[in-house]
Amino acid sequence: MYTQSAVAADDRRRKRRRKTFGSVAAVLAVVVALGSVVLWAVNGSSSGSGSRKAADAPSRLDVRETVEKRPARATGALAFRFSADDLAPGEEHDMPGMWATDKILAKGINRTLLGFAIGTDSAAGDETWSIRFDGPICGTTKRVSVENRTAILFADSTDKGAPCDRVAFVDLDDGKTLWTETIAPVRPSGTSGASDTYALQPPTVTLTRGTVVVTWGGGTDAYDMDGGKRLWRNESTDKCFHMGAGGGKALLIRLSCQDTSGPGGQAAYRVRKVDARTGHTVWTYAVAKNVTDVRLVSSDPAVVAVSAGDIGITDVLSLDEHGKYLATIRVQKGKYVAECVDEAEYFSVEDCPTIVVGDGQVFLRSAEQGDLVNNANWIVGFDLKTGRTVKKFDSGRDALLYPLRMSGDRLLALRESSDHISPMGLMSLDPATGTVTPYLYFDLPSEGWTLTAQTSNDIRVEDGRIFFGARTATGPKEKTWQWLVVGLESVARRAESLSIPKTGQGR
Repeated sequence: MYTQSAVAADDRRRKRRRKTFGSVAAVLAVVVALGSVVLWAVNGSSSGSGSRKAADAPSRLDVRETVEKRPARATGALAFRFSADDLAPGEEHDMPGMWATDKILAKGINRTLLGFAIGTDSAAGDETWSIRFDGPICGTTKRVSVENRTAILFADSTDKGAPCDRVAFVDLDDGKTLWTETIAPVRPSGTSGASDTYALQPPTVTLTRGTVVVTWGGGTDAYDMDGGKRLWRNESTDKCFHMGAGGGKALLIRLSCQDTSGPGGQAAYRVRKVDARTGHTVWTYAVAKNVTDVRLVSSDPAVVAVSAGDIGITDVLSLDEHGKYLATIRVQKGKYVAECVDEAEYFSVEDCPTIVVGDGQVFLRSAEQGDLVNNANWIVGFDLKTGRTVKKFDSGRDALLYPLRMSGDRLLALRESSDHISPMGLMSLDPATGTVTPYLYFDLPSEGWTLTAQTSNDIRVEDGRIFFGARTATGPKEKTWQWLVVGLESVARRAESLSIPKTGQGR
């Protein structure tokens, strides 16, 4: 695994590993050697290849919202793999965060951020670039700017209990650290100090237009993407902890406030929309008192997931542009799946991979129907204004559908094969027409099956590729290669990148 001793390349490992896919034939050879990453040829058979309406050209400072294009062929091919064979039994490594650009797959490992060239079969030491922080990575955001930049939180040292009080803004293409800043919490008396009860409880980071935002318990800081100048700081003045931020098109702050009106002083939550460039409050929504947790699913439109008197998400609430309540979508005690990631060391209130918002709807998948192999489910779109169902997409027999993210006004979803005989697929779902368009068909050998679980892995779709990455690496009982990240793309694109003539396209 990636430790200090693995900074230099391991010659023995390099001899055993194929570093690049030199030709389509080489791809097929790797496919066979890896236990058959099957290529599935299909005929193009559905309408629509992009958004129905043209979007405004994004600024370089906007948060990236890539609209994917339908590949020339839906046949999938291996585009990238990162694996390790040097993990001792029971050895564990944190792998926080995963990001993709058109040429780089970046992954956090302990205190290091690694960037790998897409199109390679990689292990530690094969990276194109690396950033080694002063201490462990302790916070990430899935959000990336149009210029392929993101923010990382890290500790100031490797000492146990070192505070998570550093933020870095990094370029994912070239691995440059553009700036770093120290988060300096303020005690109630006005003196700086990290031991204050408000300080770093726990910190979170997100991006919105031109701005990096960090919450640290007793307040929220905003930094300019260009240069790292602190734009503003909002501190708590009403016994409310700043416990997370949701970015994207707008900025929401989650406040956890002490409720002195009831027994036990139970926390009461508020959701506050803030102008990201000035820190001024736009509106504040007071969440019902019986709610025990709040997650910020979307900032614009404002959508929050709540736990009301139960463990786990029970309801999804939509708010209007003024922060007024619109509708409730109920999970109905497990009929629908609405899960957010709970990781104490890498806490993020906007990490809810099973809930997707877009095109005026919130999309949830149903619970599985059937057994482990012969099963099925569906994805339902709920209207944000009324909470009523709008469109239903069935997975089909022996398969499960998982919503991933929006691509313009289409929903991208993973179709996972339950029997591992039929292929998996990256599908584009059109909420307006109910049309399902296959983007990629592919399969994974058994080593990669566990990487498709949404809440224990990172799944990213970017620039025509889909990536699956582990959030932790654990050494197996017996020495074997551990798949940590795998990426897939169209076989036509793979051939183009290798400058090899293609045959049989469109058949």
